[in-house]
Amino acid sequence: MNAGKLANYTDVKARELWKTLYLCAKENPTRRFHALYDKVYRPDILAEAWKRVKSKKGSGGIDGQTIEKIVHEYGEREFLNELYLELKEKRFRPQPVRRTYIPKANGKQRPLGIPTIKDRVAQMAMKMVIEPIFEADFQDCSYGFRPKRNAHQAIAKIRKASRKSFWVVDVDIQGYFDNINQEKLMKLIEMRISDRRVLKLIRKWLKAGVMEDGHFRDSDTGVPQGGVISPLLSNIYLNVLDSLWLKKFSHLGELIRYADDFVIMCHSKKQALESIQVLKGMMTKLDLSLSIEKSRLVNIWDDSDGFDFLGLHHRKFPVLNKGGSKIYVMSHIPTKKAMKKMRSNIKEYTEKRNKLYLDMDELVKGLNRRLQGFKNYYLISPIAKKWLNRIDWYVIERLTLFWNKKRNKRNKHSGIGQVIKMTQYTLVKLAK
Repeated sequence: MNAGKLANYTDVKARELWKTLYLCAKENPTRRFHALYDKVYRPDILAEAWKRVKSKKGSGGIDGQTIEKIVHEYGEREFLNELYLELKEKRFRPQPVRRTYIPKANGKQRPLGIPTIKDRVAQMAMKMVIEPIFEADFQDCSYGFRPKRNAHQAIAKIRKASRKSFWVVDVDIQGYFDNINQEKLMKLIEMRISDRRVLKLIRKWLKAGVMEDGHFRDSDTGVPQGGVISPLLSNIYLNVLDSLWLKKFSHLGELIRYADDFVIMCHSKKQALESIQVLKGMMTKLDLSLSIEKSRLVNIWDDSDGFDFLGLHHRKFPVLNKGGSKIYVMSHIPTKKAMKKMRSNIKEYTEKRNKLYLDMDELVKGLNRRLQGFKNYYLISPIAKKWLNRIDWYVIERLTLFWNKKRNKRNKHSGIGQVIKMTQYTLVKLAK
């Protein structure tokens, strides 16, 4: 069997297992699954897990092993055989995650824990096995890190709810991933899984610890941001909030959650204030707390205020009816932070000196991949064109700088008209 057919075969087998487990869990909401561990190290599951990890690329963990080394030096088959035997013979030992930091738009840094490649593949295999069981329990109000769900669906829900909602509780949880109570999380997992081998391995990943600057630190709380299985575990933990809200408090407003960010769309200020008190109580039960800096109460009756969620600013803008009367309709535009990030990414790509050997067409081709991604995400309402048009002009400015540097022109901003003419048919326009 060639590589292409093998990849399709493993994908089909993985989807069959996913569907079977999902239907069993959906049919019986109280069923606990006990024979799962042997599926985690099943060769076809490990092969599919490796394929998914490999496609994401990413750097290696504390052992220095990278995807490139596995492919070109160690050998993919040898790597998977070794992992298979370690899992089957219960010799697999998770290693501490490598701590790294990525800069945030506000100048702060977000900590990431990067597991070893072997841990990532094992976590992916585990995720493929247990995800369908918990997916059967997850609520419709949750959109983050779930199959066939995305941010645009959450935004569409906001748009629909805004027709009858005039107050928004915009919520952010303080250091969510770092503060998850591991014992409570394991109890939630045990409500659906009774296989001790699976539970033991998940607990080992939670307790694996962090390696930073050569120093080891225990991880008694939280799940590492950067771990393959972490988004699923975080959704399992907050599904308590989703389920309780839909069961007892949905009359106060509509909950829309994406990972640890969520909003509640309320009809009245009274409902919104009551929602805040309910949320505080729920956070206490989950050993979490709301971020005072980032959480706020917003009046969206007109265009005087709005809220940021999922990289977009949501606000009701005035629209004239045929009769001349004015109504306010929810629209979505890029946030200031998103605009800054787009400019930063464009500048980073175009200013590197090693790009000067490229001709304009080659540079534009590489840039277009980034621009198309921006366009697909941010151009979801007509009014967003006004903001994205500014990014279009910034792109032209950067390309003009590139063109003049390449030709050693002293006036770096001359020739903008020529650049527009050269790229008018090849450059992706965000505002079109």
